[in-house]
Amino acid sequence: MTERRRDAVEASADSLTLGPSRVRFEDGALIYDIAEHGAPLPKAMRGRVVIRPELEQSETFTLDADGRHVWRPVWPRARVEAEFDAPDVRFSGDGYVDMNAGAEPLEAGFHSWNWARTAMPDGAAILYDSVWADGGGRSLALRIDGAGRAERFEPPPVQALPRTGWRVDRDARSLGAATVMETLEDTPFYSRSLIETELMGERRVSMHESLDLTRFSSPVVKLMLPFRMPRAYWR
Repeated sequence: MTERRRDAVEASADSLTLGPSRVRFEDGALIYDIAEHGAPLPKAMRGRVVIRPELEQSETFTLDADGRHVWRPVWPRARVEAEFDAPDVRFSGDGYVDMNAGAEPLEAGFHSWNWARTAMPDGAAILYDSVWADGGGRSLALRIDGAGRAERFEPPPVQALPRTGWRVDRDARSLGAATVMETLEDTPFYSRSLIETELMGERRVSMHESLDLTRFSSPVVKLMLPFRMPRAYWR
């Protein structure tokens, strides 16, 4: 990801161009053509990622008390294929696509959240716990069936997970012990992890994220962002 000037962004109904990179919706799939450079070392990153839905969900959910932030798990299950020339890597696997929209920046409405998505034999389950900036919060527990219908269920109790290397708090919902299998991304304000929990009577593997927006708002953290997300001052 590279932060770019406004004149480097072009959007249409079915595509978004950011500098030399582009994402488009074509033949029912999201196709990402990526031409970027890494950070802090400026290594080239060139390749394509294709996401094809296996399941679509149409309902939009409100995340806050005032209705200023909404979220939709668009494709609770999808198939992802990635092919890169730089670096030379190819892989495929299970995926997920969602979308957020809001009338204000996320840090204005939220202190933090924990989210987990679990692939089920005939659909998916999603657990979403948000803590609002004013101290309130909301929990969502959704079971999405093979037809894309979302039904709420009683969420399991909260279990604490170990803090990340950057000391970001992590929680998960599980009837039994929750464990971190692997931390995939560890930043001063965000983590993404593979976790194992007990959900709906079985031990299951989930993709999990924790976001601390108070940390994100810190001037120190904002000064650190360009070292991991380069900024382009030209197109």
